[in-house]
Amino acid sequence: MSGLARFLGDTPFRVFIKLLVISFLVGIVMSAFGWSPSDVLYGIRNFFLDIWHMGFRAIDRFLGYFLLGAAIVIPAFIILRLFSYRK
Repeated sequence: MSGLARFLGDTPFRVFIKLLVISFLVGIVMSAFGWSPSDVLYGIRNFFLDIWHMGFRAIDRFLGYFLLGAAIVIPAFIILRLFSYRK
């Protein structure tokens, strides 16, 4: 088996035929859904952007909960420490 055939996993002609058939089938499916290659690329980009934004939204929500709790806990801690300091 030649180096090229070993790299491709089969003979170049058979790989070409397989890619031709798969490309035709994918083209039919994309045409049926009304997709274009740019739609697929924008969809992938938007997917990663949504994950990115969701991550920062989660951090923002966590910090919001943290600050909301700290607004009650820290003054309560200071008041309790002042009361225990007198004794």
